[in-house]
Amino acid sequence: MKRFVLYMLPVLLIVSCKPKHDVVDVPVTDPKEQVIQSKYAELLRVSPTEITNIPLYAFIDDWMGTKYKYGGLSKSGVDCSGFCNILYNEVYKKELPRTTGEISAQIKKVNKDQLEEGHLVVFNIANKKNSHVGVYLKNNMFIHASTSSGVIISSLDNPYYVKAYSKGGEL
Repeated sequence: MKRFVLYMLPVLLIVSCKPKHDVVDVPVTDPKEQVIQSKYAELLRVSPTEITNIPLYAFIDDWMGTKYKYGGLSKSGVDCSGFCNILYNEVYKKELPRTTGEISAQIKKVNKDQLEEGHLVVFNIANKKNSHVGVYLKNNMFIHASTSSGVIISSLDNPYYVKAYSKGGEL
């Protein structure tokens, strides 16, 4: 009986651990997915094995560089909250409030060092409270639609974002 328990314990532990946002850890075998995995592992400075949410990174790859347009909700132009809305809808099948202020009001705040992939990050830009939003990725990096460069990945360690950071968490 002890032997059975010792063999089953690891199985039970594995089965009971459910990843955040219903992401399944499956080895990437599709060549297109491997390219995305490698590309974003390098950009985020993490191991390729840490890039497991391929739908998220494929979405990002598709939208990267899209220009900024206030009120925009398409690849011809998107604003920060619009981008987060589309990402959440397509990747996580969740609806977000439309504006950054409404998103910010509903965030269940976590400490900055407890941010996880998929959490929302909110900033106070140009002295405007909760005026910019993005989605946390890994290694202090986040994706957002910036007014100057469109959809880009930036670092929370950038002095501009360190100063502007308001909060982060999930809805």
